[in-house]
Amino acid sequence: MFSSVINQGIRFNIYVAQAIGAIDFSPNKDLPQVTQSNVAFYFDYAARAPRAGNLTVSIGKSAKSDSGGILNGLEIMKLQAANLSPTTQVHSRRTKIMIIALSVVLGAAFLGCVLLWFFVVRPKRRRQAAPDEKENTQMPSPWTPYTPNSVSGWPDQSTNRSSEGGTGDRMQRVSTKLHVPLPEIKGATDNFHDRNLIGVGGFGNVYKGVLPRDGTPVAVKRAMRASKQGLPEFQTEIVVLSSIRHRHLVSLIGYCNEQGEMILVYEYMEKGTLRGHLYGSDEPSLSWKQRLEICIGAARGLHYLHSGYSENIIHRDVKSTNILLGAGEGSAGGVIAKVADFGLSRIGPSFGETHVSTAVKGSFGYLDPEYFKTQQLTDRSDVYSFGVVLFEVLCARPVIDQSLDRDQINIAEWALRMHGEGQLDKIVDARIAGEVNENSLRKFAETAEKCLEEYGVDRPTMGEVVWNLEYCLQLQETQVNRDAFEDSGAVTTQLPADMVVPRWVPSSTNLSMDEADETVMTMTDVSDSQVFSQLDARGEGR
Repeated sequence: MFSSVINQGIRFNIYVAQAIGAIDFSPNKDLPQVTQSNVAFYFDYAARAPRAGNLTVSIGKSAKSDSGGILNGLEIMKLQAANLSPTTQVHSRRTKIMIIALSVVLGAAFLGCVLLWFFVVRPKRRRQAAPDEKENTQMPSPWTPYTPNSVSGWPDQSTNRSSEGGTGDRMQRVSTKLHVPLPEIKGATDNFHDRNLIGVGGFGNVYKGVLPRDGTPVAVKRAMRASKQGLPEFQTEIVVLSSIRHRHLVSLIGYCNEQGEMILVYEYMEKGTLRGHLYGSDEPSLSWKQRLEICIGAARGLHYLHSGYSENIIHRDVKSTNILLGAGEGSAGGVIAKVADFGLSRIGPSFGETHVSTAVKGSFGYLDPEYFKTQQLTDRSDVYSFGVVLFEVLCARPVIDQSLDRDQINIAEWALRMHGEGQLDKIVDARIAGEVNENSLRKFAETAEKCLEEYGVDRPTMGEVVWNLEYCLQLQETQVNRDAFEDSGAVTTQLPADMVVPRWVPSSTNLSMDEADETVMTMTDVSDSQVFSQLDARGEGR
């Protein structure tokens, strides 16, 4: 309002929303700050607006006013909502009280449960577990590779062949003698010191160590918490390797599952992986003869898995990093090859069955395309993966190399095309090109090509692969000359008198195994490759 009644003795009554806002209001007395006319002044009023209609503001002359007056101006500067409902305030207060009371009750109940657990349930469980601990103090914990009422941690396949897992009651029970105490493993690896780290894989880190009890050199594989592999792979590795022994399969010395650890202890293969000697490291190169004998050894190990054991075991992760090399006797520079890493292994089809239906697992670049398409696993899936390894051995390059031209990225596609065009000499590792016998090279490439057939029924068995690779070695050692028009299994008559070379490969070869020896992935990206060997299936579906 604007004052124009200074010193005039005029009083006003002010009404806001039909209620008295101020009575007998006098600018002279009530507003000491107003000292002259035509000066704006204001008051704050709080009033409830009506649900309908307008909020009225009116000013009139008070009965105590000496004279009349006029209202020169009125300006409403601000309207601010306020909830002054007593009902609302009471409801809000009651809600707060209920929330506080409920919190107190729930807190008391939780505290009671905690006290009940510590003072009643926990002591009772300890008393019940005490007799079992006295009977068998060697039982590993907290992770066990077998269940109390079964011989292994693998599900029983006798009732459900399509499920993931192993053989259940048909597998031999894992012996607790294989359990290695954690302090002994820490002592062998100097508490997993970095200087003993020799490798890193999907399961975890691998350390070199020496067992304190007998000085045995070992390789210790320790699972990482962030590992994509876990308890199923840990159990599978123990069950498979504790049940089989072969000259060309890495031996399991023991395992440990104490204090939340999952640790596997293997025999130490001092020459590292096959891939390390082919490319990507400072390991010495291998001669062609050494490469042939290494491939023969690995093939023998896989053949034993497929047919030499009571169960048909499919490795499912055949690749050059899972073929380990160690010192051995023989003319190949003392190198012996052994197949390793059985974490993805799977029991194959029973008698009368053709395949096992299972989620796809494998490694990038090695995966069988038929297995990927149908999820039907057979031992010929291992044969396909081994065919990729054969070309890897021949060419000494990664199976997938994105730095190359598009038609050379996939080693399987590239090698098959070059073989078909008669240009094998252009894909051979330059370090061995001068020593490879032409006939040995041709037979080797033909063997690899047959392994990479699109359909499993068209691929050879691992026994047939062993036979063909041994024939490649014979051709290399004897320098047999073969006419270009002859079949790959045929040779000329100019052979040593004591040498016998069959002219064809039988459909089923029963190799004489050394019985005396105690020996992922869920698919996330599908390539346009016709061979499908670029597919990565580490997961279960990874």
